[in-house]
Amino acid sequence: MRKFFYYRERLKVHILTALKRREFKHFGKHSFLGLRSRYKGEQYIHIGDDSVLGSNSILTAWDTYESQHFTPEITIGNNCDIGQQAHITAIRCIRIGNNVLTGTKVLITDNSHGDFSKDQLDIAPNRRPLYSKGPVIIEDNVWIGEKASIMPGVHIGKGAVIAANSVVTHDVPAYSMVAGVPARIIKQITSKQ
Repeated sequence: MRKFFYYRERLKVHILTALKRREFKHFGKHSFLGLRSRYKGEQYIHIGDDSVLGSNSILTAWDTYESQHFTPEITIGNNCDIGQQAHITAIRCIRIGNNVLTGTKVLITDNSHGDFSKDQLDIAPNRRPLYSKGPVIIEDNVWIGEKASIMPGVHIGKGAVIAANSVVTHDVPAYSMVAGVPARIIKQITSKQ
C-alpha cells in the first residue's frame, strides 16, 4: 500500500510539472515542481536541468506591486534541490548556481516592504513600497541549512555552508561556513589548508 501512495504522489508531480513548465521563462530537462506550491511571475523564472522545487514552496517574481513596476529575474541552476516550504521572492535578481541544496523552510529574498525610515514605518507594512538593497547571488555547490534566511544584497561564494536557522545579511566568502543571527563565519578553508 505504501508503494501505491508513493507512486501516486510521483505521478502527481509529473503531471503538475508537465502542465506548468511552459509558463516558465525556461524549464530544464528532468526538473520537477513540488505539489501544493505557488508561483507568480513564471515568465521571469529560469529553472535549469535536473532540479527539484520542494512541495508547499512559494516562488515569486514581482513585476508589479501596488503602483511600482519591476523587471525581476530568478535563476535556479542545474542539479539544485530546493527543500520543502521554501520561499524565494524577487523584484530585482536572485541567481542560484548549480548543485545548490537547501533544507526546508528556507527564505531567499532580494526585497522587503519598505526601508527602515520614519516615513515608511508610519505606513501599514503591506502598503509600503517594495525595496531592494541589491541582488542575491548564490554560487555553485552551496548548502543552505533548514530555516535559514538569505537577505537582500548578499553574495554567497562557491562551496559555502549556511548553518540551520542562520540569517545571512552580509556576503559569505567561498568555502566558508557561517552560522547565527546575523550569520558570522565560524570556519573557513583557505588555499593553504
